[in-house]
Amino acid sequence: MKLGIARERREGERRVAATPETVKQLTGLGLEVLVESRAGVSAGHADEEYRQAGAHIVADLDPAGLDILAHVRPLELPTAAALRRGAVTVGLASPSSELATVRALAERGVTSFALELVPRISRAQSMDALSSQALVAGYRCVLEAAIRLPRFFPLYMTAAGTVPPARVLVLGVGVAGLQAIGTAKRLGARVSANDIRPSSAEEVTSMGGTFINLDLETAEASGGYARELSADRGALQRQLLAPHVADADVLITTAAVPGRHAPLLVTREMVQGMRPGSVVVDLAAESGGNVEGSVPGRDIHVPTADGKGTVAVVGLKDAPSAMPADASRLYAKNVANLLALMVRDGTVAPDFDDDVVAGACLTHDGVVRHQPTAEALAALPGEDVPGVATVDALEGSADVTDTELADELADGPVKASENEGVA
Repeated sequence: MKLGIARERREGERRVAATPETVKQLTGLGLEVLVESRAGVSAGHADEEYRQAGAHIVADLDPAGLDILAHVRPLELPTAAALRRGAVTVGLASPSSELATVRALAERGVTSFALELVPRISRAQSMDALSSQALVAGYRCVLEAAIRLPRFFPLYMTAAGTVPPARVLVLGVGVAGLQAIGTAKRLGARVSANDIRPSSAEEVTSMGGTFINLDLETAEASGGYARELSADRGALQRQLLAPHVADADVLITTAAVPGRHAPLLVTREMVQGMRPGSVVVDLAAESGGNVEGSVPGRDIHVPTADGKGTVAVVGLKDAPSAMPADASRLYAKNVANLLALMVRDGTVAPDFDDDVVAGACLTHDGVVRHQPTAEALAALPGEDVPGVATVDALEGSADVTDTELADELADGPVKASENEGVA
């Protein structure tokens, strides 16, 4: 079977779905790997490296001639429509925001696997792209803050005087948040953090941070996910957070869930209460932002309430792509490990009795298998959705409550399980 590795074409995307290392793994499974020329250049991998690993380099990848297509960003509609019936795709799909593409995949009879839907269970950790990419993003957001902060992160005691450590506050203790805590601690900052799930306190402490307990109602759903606070409890949360935000030199917010609008954690008034020169990094800027007024890909300078200076509000965009080498290293292994679960004797043969395979499957045989996406398609005005799976049709597949995008649980930052490796 022919497996294609596409050159990502979305602006700002520098990752690639396979590295020379994973090409060896994939060819070892009996697959013929076709890599589009220059697909890995931005991630540090030349065409010759892929060729030496056993791949064939093609000038332009033809989706119609592929049995399997691996990708990073969600497929564009023309690509999805060009795939042959029975083809398999593996990659990030963002189904809730790419409904037209999901429809095209179903209508073409493509079996698509969305890495966002991989169940959050121990056996699937090596395929969990959301966690691997959040790890990169959490690390990167601290570096972005450190570059902009007009002072040191660590404590320095010198003959000329003592420089106190910077105070870093992290809101949202998922994988990205924990990585941000660990990175800021390694840089020498004094770190505190908050999450609406009380169980996060132990995780924060394990990373060397101080957990801020706001004495709010428990906001944890089944599986360790956060549930959405009511409007009045959300306002109370912001009120209680305000003095902690004002005391921070760096504020990092990470409460983002694919397919849902990010919760508002920090208002403009709270930002104005910070000291001049402070830095706010909003990792959720692309999904609406945790910080009022943040703009993806831009630095906004907000005047402080005392009029003595400004606070830099940084809306991060494509954070994992800013570190494409290691982001691709991790992502490519996620892709290869999921394929390894399904390939037998050089042929992709998904076993839908396997919870991981069933849970990650978005479309198959003309059916949209992910129930929240199927319902979103069915709800479109004036649309008939061919082959949309019903709850009964999905019976026996992985429980959608185990997935990242399940609407029932996607109301807060992702919980890092005790088995997930956070550096």
